[in-house]
Amino acid sequence: QVQLVESGGGLVQPGGSLRLTCAASGILSIYTMGWYRQAPGKQRELVATITEYGHTNYPDSVKGRFTISRAKNTVYLQMNSLKPEDTAVYYCNLGSGPGPYWGQGTQVTVSS
Repeated sequence: QVQLVESGGGLVQPGGSLRLTCAASGILSIYTMGWYRQAPGKQRELVATITEYGHTNYPDSVKGRFTISRAKNTVYLQMNSLKPEDTAVYYCNLGSGPGPYWGQGTQVTVSS
């Protein structure tokens, strides 16, 4: 059974940093993994992805501020220079496009 367990969310002031972690278990191969987020009243959107080869992808809204990395089946999201508009529930995802497996989500709140 595939399971994705996220950690690292919380409350941070604008300009601050947070690091999210997602550990995947129950999988036999290495796949693309990523982070998505959903703010209240908005659709879920891509934050970052990383392939099994280490290729990364970011939307313009986070490029230069967020960095995704991985160690085998654990993926990290380093978030710097956080803005209030980054406030959302952040979800880990396994697979491409996104894939069919999601974590339970972790809340990130950027507020003074």
